[in-house]
Amino acid sequence: MKKILILVLALAAFLNPVKAYAPQDGGYEVFVPIAKYISQGDTQRLSAWFADNLEITIISSTRNTSKSQAIQILKSFFQSYTPRSFTITHTASNASMKYALGQLNAGGETFIVTIFVNMRGERFEIQQLKIERQTTVY
Repeated sequence: MKKILILVLALAAFLNPVKAYAPQDGGYEVFVPIAKYISQGDTQRLSAWFADNLEITIISSTRNTSKSQAIQILKSFFQSYTPRSFTITHTASNASMKYALGQLNAGGETFIVTIFVNMRGERFEIQQLKIERQTTVY
């Protein structure tokens, strides 16, 4: 019986990965698949987490866009800067909003990635995604 339950839960997560990460344990597990898709440069799977409209910043260019526009912007970024690794370095929350800060190594450069997700209904959605060059402070 326990094996069947595990199989059903795994199948549910596979069929609907966004809903499978509804808030549990503080809701930070939502960043596990998001980080995976960023590190792979997988725009299609990452876009399953996008809100219908979101703010996206890529190297100092900020736009409020539709989900489909955000996909194209991010796809273009990943074509220019192929991801090598992505690590979440910090998480925090405020009410239904979750925040993650991470470091992306892509195209021979290092970027700071900021992700804001908001609870909408039974699932989290990315409301804001920023990818900015890391600057060195001396």
